[in-house]
Amino acid sequence: MAVTIADIQKLRKLTGAGMSDCKKALEETNNDIDAAVEVIRAKGKAVAAKRSDREASEGCVLCKAVPGFAATIALKCETDFVANNADFIKLTQDILDLAIANKCKTLDEVKALPMGAGDVAQAVVDRSGITGEKMELDGYQVIEGDNVSVYNHQGKNMLCTMVQLSTPAGEEVGHQVAMQVAAMNPVSISEADVPEQVKENEMKVAVEKTIEEQVEKAVQNALKKAGYNLYIAENEEHIAEGIAKGNITEAQADDIRRIKTETAAQKQASMPQEMVQKIAQGRMNKFYKENCLLNQDYIMDGSKTVAAFIKEADKDCTVTAFTRFTLRAE
Repeated sequence: MAVTIADIQKLRKLTGAGMSDCKKALEETNNDIDAAVEVIRAKGKAVAAKRSDREASEGCVLCKAVPGFAATIALKCETDFVANNADFIKLTQDILDLAIANKCKTLDEVKALPMGAGDVAQAVVDRSGITGEKMELDGYQVIEGDNVSVYNHQGKNMLCTMVQLSTPAGEEVGHQVAMQVAAMNPVSISEADVPEQVKENEMKVAVEKTIEEQVEKAVQNALKKAGYNLYIAENEEHIAEGIAKGNITEAQADDIRRIKTETAAQKQASMPQEMVQKIAQGRMNKFYKENCLLNQDYIMDGSKTVAAFIKEADKDCTVTAFTRFTLRAE
């Protein structure tokens, strides 16, 4: 039985496969639509298995909000050529639309949604068979409730953000804050929302850096007082260079090492902990300023914070939730 255009189009609608792939599958199965679907699925599975060790670092990230619900999802692939393909983008949008319509809260729920001749997970496998690239769903994020603004950075489908405000302060305000999240990548809404583990790690780093700087300052002062060049004394490589050029002797090199070791030990032993904590807290305050959304300088007007910008529109408004997802390493 000859393969008809109508059969090819029907199979394409069911699987999303290319015209030539549909034609070949129908020819292999003597125009048996169900069998042809399985042929295309099998091809997709084979490609997915073959590519399982490949990194899917490109893809399409999309976001959408409807009354009471908003979501972001990413469909990842291997190359930007596939990521920019209209059918690939449409598949991502179709999956997001299904997730929104069903108010899915997890990625597993999304994957199990009916799509085509199977479910969403199978549709991704089928598409992998068409393109020959590894594909995977990732980055599914949800915000429930109203007053949610979504932002697709520069419309490039690589970075999406969602922001929820506590009051309907206006679409433009939400849009601007969503842009802020995209540009400045905050870790939390406010200082109170920073995870305790993050606070502990940042404070530990701040203390270590403070001690390191105080010790280094003391060592440099001691070396200057002894009349040594700070460049030569900086490290063993520079010391060796100084000896080779005749700028210092072996004895002076040993004296430099002694001064550095003894001064560092003395400074660490006598360093006032109250001073260390005070300087470290200053570093933490800078961390909160740079990483807490409401504390950040507003990107469109550095003279005010994001919190101040929002309250200009509505004094009772604040940010209650935000998400950010990107496929790019930062």
